[in-house]
Amino acid sequence: MKKAFKLTPIPGVDKGADQNGDETKKENALTVGYFQLFQFATRKEIAMMVVGSLCALVHGAAPPAMLLVYGEMTDMFVNYELEAQELKDPNKMCDNNTIYWINGSVYEMAENTTVYCGTDIEAQMTMFAYYYVGIGLGVLILSYLQITLWVSAAASQTDRIRKTYFRKVMQMEIGWFDCNSVGELNTRISDDMNKINTSIADQVSIFIQRLSTFVFGFMVGFTGGWKLTLVVIAVSPLIGLSTGLMAMAVGQLTAKGLKAYAKAGAVADEVLSSIRTVAAFGGEEKEAERYDRNLVEALSWGVRKGMVLGLFQGFTWCIVFLCYALSFWYGSQLVIETKELSPGSLVQVFFAVLIGAINLGQTSSCLQAFASGRAAAKTIFDTIEREPKIDCFSDEGHKLDKVKGDIEFHNVTFFYPSRPEVKILNNLSMQVKEGEPTAFVGPSGSGKSTAIQLIQRFYDPDEGMVTLDGHDIRTLNIKWVRSLIGIVEQEPVLFATTIAENIRFGKPGVTMEDIIQATKESNAYNFIMELPQRFDTLVGEGGGQMSGGQKQRIALARALIRNPKILLLDMATSALDNESEAVVQEALDKVRMGRTTISVAHRLSTIKTVEVIIGFEHGRVVEKGTHSELLEKKGVYFTLVTLQNQGTSSKTNDEVSPAQREEVDVKMRSGSCRSNKRNSVRLRSHSTLSSHDVPDALSGSLRIFPNMEIETEYRNEDEDDEDEKVEPAPVSRVLKFNQPEWPYLLLGSLGAVVNGSLNSIYSLLFSEIVGTFSIPDLNKQRLQINGICVLFCILAGICLFSHFIEAYAFSKSGELLTCRLRKVGFQTMLRQEIGWFDDPRNSPGTLTTRLATDASMVQGATGSQIGMIINSLTNIGASLIIAFYFSWKLALVVICFLPFIGLSGALQSKILTGFANQDIKAMEAAGQVSSEALFNIRTIAGLAKESLFVESYQQKLEPPFKSAKKSGHIYGLCFGFAECVTFFANAASFRYGGYLVVSEGLSFIIVFRVISSLVVSATALGRGAAYTPDYAKAKIAAAQIFKMLDRVPKISLSPKNGEKWDNFRGEIDFLDCKFTYPTRPDVQVLKGLVVSVKPGQTLAFVGCSGCGKSTSIQLLERFYDPDEGQVMIDGRLSHRVNVPFIRAQIGIVSQEPVLFGCSIAENIQYGDNTRIVSMEEIVEAARKAFLHDFVMTLPNKYETQVGLQGSQLSRGQKQRIAIARAIVRKPKILLLDEATSALDTESEKIVQSALDEARKGRTSIVIAHKLSTIQSADTIAVMSQGVIIELGTHDELMATRGAYHKLVTTGAPIS
Repeated sequence: MKKAFKLTPIPGVDKGADQNGDETKKENALTVGYFQLFQFATRKEIAMMVVGSLCALVHGAAPPAMLLVYGEMTDMFVNYELEAQELKDPNKMCDNNTIYWINGSVYEMAENTTVYCGTDIEAQMTMFAYYYVGIGLGVLILSYLQITLWVSAAASQTDRIRKTYFRKVMQMEIGWFDCNSVGELNTRISDDMNKINTSIADQVSIFIQRLSTFVFGFMVGFTGGWKLTLVVIAVSPLIGLSTGLMAMAVGQLTAKGLKAYAKAGAVADEVLSSIRTVAAFGGEEKEAERYDRNLVEALSWGVRKGMVLGLFQGFTWCIVFLCYALSFWYGSQLVIETKELSPGSLVQVFFAVLIGAINLGQTSSCLQAFASGRAAAKTIFDTIEREPKIDCFSDEGHKLDKVKGDIEFHNVTFFYPSRPEVKILNNLSMQVKEGEPTAFVGPSGSGKSTAIQLIQRFYDPDEGMVTLDGHDIRTLNIKWVRSLIGIVEQEPVLFATTIAENIRFGKPGVTMEDIIQATKESNAYNFIMELPQRFDTLVGEGGGQMSGGQKQRIALARALIRNPKILLLDMATSALDNESEAVVQEALDKVRMGRTTISVAHRLSTIKTVEVIIGFEHGRVVEKGTHSELLEKKGVYFTLVTLQNQGTSSKTNDEVSPAQREEVDVKMRSGSCRSNKRNSVRLRSHSTLSSHDVPDALSGSLRIFPNMEIETEYRNEDEDDEDEKVEPAPVSRVLKFNQPEWPYLLLGSLGAVVNGSLNSIYSLLFSEIVGTFSIPDLNKQRLQINGICVLFCILAGICLFSHFIEAYAFSKSGELLTCRLRKVGFQTMLRQEIGWFDDPRNSPGTLTTRLATDASMVQGATGSQIGMIINSLTNIGASLIIAFYFSWKLALVVICFLPFIGLSGALQSKILTGFANQDIKAMEAAGQVSSEALFNIRTIAGLAKESLFVESYQQKLEPPFKSAKKSGHIYGLCFGFAECVTFFANAASFRYGGYLVVSEGLSFIIVFRVISSLVVSATALGRGAAYTPDYAKAKIAAAQIFKMLDRVPKISLSPKNGEKWDNFRGEIDFLDCKFTYPTRPDVQVLKGLVVSVKPGQTLAFVGCSGCGKSTSIQLLERFYDPDEGQVMIDGRLSHRVNVPFIRAQIGIVSQEPVLFGCSIAENIQYGDNTRIVSMEEIVEAARKAFLHDFVMTLPNKYETQVGLQGSQLSRGQKQRIAIARAIVRKPKILLLDEATSALDTESEKIVQSALDEARKGRTSIVIAHKLSTIQSADTIAVMSQGVIIELGTHDELMATRGAYHKLVTTGAPIS
C-alpha cells in the first residue's frame, strides 16, 4: 500500500497567457482560486458533488476500519504463538483456557500472570473474514457513487464552461482578435478545457477520500495509543511540507511550460495555414527549425518539473521510512517495558497513522491536477469575465423607426488596437448621403477599408464619432446596425456548407425563391445551375471549391438577400473576369437604387458613374466631387486616373475608336483579379479544397459516377475509424522513438527496480516486527528490534536517491520524446503533398491540436509510466518469490485474487480506450466549427451571425458530453471493483492462513509475511491499473502520430529523389494534361491542356474564372501531378524531376500573398531558404519592387513586424514584399498570378514596371484578366473549360478576330 503516488503527467499542452497586453501581469497571477473553478455548477451538480464527497468521505474510513480488525487479529495470533511455544513443553497442558503443569498447579509467568490458552483460531478467523467482506461491499458501492457523481457533474460543468467561453470569444470585438492568435484560442478551447475538467472531476473525490483516510487513520491512532501517535505525528509535518511545496512548484513550472509551448504552437499554426507559400519557397526546413527552436524552452521547463518532483518524492519517502524506524522502536518500548500497548494495538496504531500519512502524501498527485487546472482556467476565466468593448450580443441601444441611411464621420481619429503607434485615420470628416452612390479612392494604406470597418462598427473611433442619420452609431443597437449593412469584400469568405446555406447566412428564413432571385441579381444563377448538385453544392472550407469569381458572386448574393439599406463594396468586382464583371457591375448599378452605397475601388473605371467620389490620403479626406469635377481639380484622383488611362491608351490597338476604348477600359479594368484570386486561395492553405474525403486513387483510373463519390466518402471515413479502433500503437514502437534516450531510460529503470523492491523488503521487515513479540526472551526481543530499526534507516537513504534518479531520468526522456515527436510530426506534415492539406481532416486547426495534445500524451506510454510498470513488476516479482519460498499453499490462495486486481485495471484501460477514441472524434467536429468561426470572425461579425455559430458549436458538443457521462459510470464500477478486491482477498487469505496455522502448525509470522508481501504487490498491480487511462490515451495518441508518420507523400520532397541538372533553361511544355482535384473527383479541371513556353519567353493565360489557369501553375510547381498527360521541364518529365530542385527555379507572386508574422526583412529573405540572404540583397530586391522608400518611412524600417499573415500592412504593401521575395530567389521561371490586381493605380503602375523588369531573361507565366498588362507577352493562350482555344501573340490574335479580339474590344464572354 506504500508508494502509490507517482505523479502522472497531465495530458494536453497548452497555449499560455493572453497576449492582450496582459503579459505584464505578475507571474503569481497565473492561476485562479480553486473554488472559482466551480463557478459554473448548478444546484443539481453541487448536490451531486456533495453526495459524491460524502461517499468519498465514508470510503476513506474503510482502511482504518480494516485496521481495527487487523489489530485484534494480530493479538490473537501473538497469543496463539506464545501458547504454542509454552505447550511445546511436555510438562504443560491446557485446561479451561488456562495452562497448567501436568501435576495440576497453575503455570505462572515471571510477572505472576497466568497464560491464556485454547484459542479457537478458525472460529475467530471466520468472524474476521465476515468483517472484511462487509467493509469490501461498502467500498464497492461508495467508490462507484463517488466517481460517477463527480465525473458526471464535471462533464456538465466543463461542457458549460466550453459553451460560455466560446460564446464570450464570439462576442469579443474585432480588435481583441487582432491581439489574440486564432491558433492559440483553438488550443485553449481544446486543451485548457481538458485540464480544467481533470481538476474538477474524479480527482476531487479521490482527494477527499485520501484526506478522509488520513483523518480517520489518525483518530484510530489516538484512540489506540496516543503516545506513539504523537511521536509519528511529530514527523508528519515534514511530509506535509514537502508535498505542499511540491504542488506549488509543479503548478508554476506547468504554467511556464505551457507558455513556452504556446510560442511553438503559434508557429505551427501559422506555417500550416500558409503551407502553399512554404512549399513554393522551399521553406520546409527553415520552418521546421523555427518550430524546433521554440520547443527547446518548453523542454527545459518539463525537465525541471521532473527534477523537482523526484526530489520531493524521494524526500517524502525517506521521511516515511525514518518514521517507521522511530515509531517502531518507540512502540516496542511501550509494549515491552511499560506494557501500555499490546502487539496488536501497536500494529494498529502504527499502520493507522502510517496509512493516514501515506494518503496525505498521495493527495499530491491530485494537487498537481488541481494546480494545472487552475493555471489553465486563468486565461479562460479572464476571457469569460472580460467585457467586450463592442458587444455584438447586446440588446441595448436604439433601433430607429425609419432609416434614411446618411452616414457622417466627425473628426474621426483611429489606431488599430494591435498597432497603437500608427495613426490610420487622422481627424477624418466626411458625409455620405442616401441615394448618392459614393466611392472611396486613394493609394493603399490611406484608410479606405478602415473607414468601412468603422461603419460596420468593428472598431470604435479613438476620437470623434461616426453617425447614422445623425445618431452616434455607438448609441444604436449593434445587431440592428449590422443587419442594415450588406458588404462584399475583395476576399469574400464562404463557410464550409452548401451554396444555398451560404446565401441564407445573409438573412435567416428566406425562401428558395428569394435565394434564386438574389443569385440572378448577382449573376451567379447560371454557373450554379451548371454544377451537378446546383444549390446543394458544398463550397469547401473557406469556399476553396469555388473559383474567385464564383465566390465573389455568391458573397454578393448573400449581401443582396438582406436587402440592405447600406451596401459596402470593398473592391467587390476586383476578382471577376471581364464578362462576369460587366454583368455584376450592372447588377450593382441596379441595386444601388434607394440605398446608401459606398465602393472602395482601385479600378477607377468602375466608379466613373458614381455621383460622389471621395479621395483619401494619409487617413484624411483630401477631395470630394464627381468624376469630372475631380479631374479638373488635378489632385489625387486626377493622378490616379491619368496613370491608369495612359496604361490603356498607349497599348490598345489603333483600330479601336476612343469611345470603344473608353468602354473596354471600364470593362477590363474592373475585371482584373478573378482567377488569381482562385489561385491565391489555393495558395492560402486554410481554404481547404473540399469536404469530400475521396482518396486520390479514384481520380486516376476509376470511372466516377456522381453518386459514387458519396459512397467512397463514407467508406473512406469508416476505414479511417477502423484504423483508429483496430490498433492503438504498440509500445515497442513508442520506445523505439525513445531509443536515443536509452541511458536515461536505463537509469530510470534501475531507480524503479530499487523502488519496487523496497516494498517487498518492507513487508519482510514488517512481519519480523510482529514476530519479535512472540519471542519469550525479552533481551532477544530488544536486540532484534534495534536491528530492524537500523535497516529501516538504511532503506530511507536508498529511497531518497532512487526516487530522484527515477523521476529525473524519466522526465528527461519523456520530455525529449515529446519534443522529438512534435518535431518529427511537424516535419512530416511539411513533407506531405499539397493535396493532403485539402482534406478537411487535415485542416490547420486539427493538425496543430494534434501536435500540441497527442505528442505530449504519448509520454503516458513511456517515461514515468515505464517506471511505474517496472516498479510494479519488480514489486510483484519479489513478493511472489518471498511468498512461495515461505508457504506455497497460502501463496496460491492469495494469488487467486491477483488476477482480479489486475483484471479491474485492464478493464479500465479497455473501456477508456474506447471512450478516448470517441471523445477525440467528437471534439474534432466541435473544433472544426470553432476554428472556422474564429478564422472568419470578420465575415461572421459583418453578417451578425455570431449566435448561429455559437449554437452550431453547442450542438456539436452534445455527443462528447453524453459519452463523457456514460464513461463516468463504467469508470466508477471499475474503480469500485479495484478498490474492494483487496478486502475480499484479505478475508479469504487470513481465513485460510488460520486453517494452516492450526492444521499444519505454520508459524503466524509466515502468514503475515506471505499475505502482506502479496497484498503490497497487489496494490502495485492496482497502481499499474490506476494509470491505465493515461496509458490508453497515450497509445491512441501515438497511433494517430504514427499513422501520419507512416504516410508516404504522393509527391516526394526528398532532396535525393528525382533528376537535377546544371544548365537549367526554363523550357516548359504541357502535353495533353488532364487533372482533377483529389477532393473533387467529379469535376475535371484540365481536359487536355497543350501549351509550351520557350526559355526566356512570357506566356500569358487568359480566360474566364475556373477554366484551369491557376491549376496549370500548380502542376508546374508540382503541388499536384496531372492524372493523365505530362508536364515537361527542359524536356524532362516533371514527375521524375527533383521537387526541391524544380521549386528552387520558380518564383511566384500571387494575388493574395501570404506573409509570415515576422519582420519585413525576414519575409523577403524567405525568398531563398537555401542560403542566408544578405541585407544588401534585401534592400536591392526591395528597390526593384519599389518597396524600399515605403519601408524607410516606418519607425523600425526593415525590422518592422508585419503581423499575423501580414495583417499590419495594406494589400499593396504586402504585394510588393511578395515581389521582393520572388526577386531575391533569382528564379529561372517567374509565375505571376494576377500579381497587380490588389493594387491601387499608383502602386500598380510602379509594380507593373517592376514585374516587367523582373521578367527580363526569365521564362514567365502570367495570369491576368486585365488584358492591358499582357499585350507584350510572347504567347497569349486563351483558355476555356480546361483547354486552350486560341494561341498566339497579341497582334496575331487580334488579326484572327476570334475570342481574344472579342475580349479586348468588347469584354464579351469567352464561349
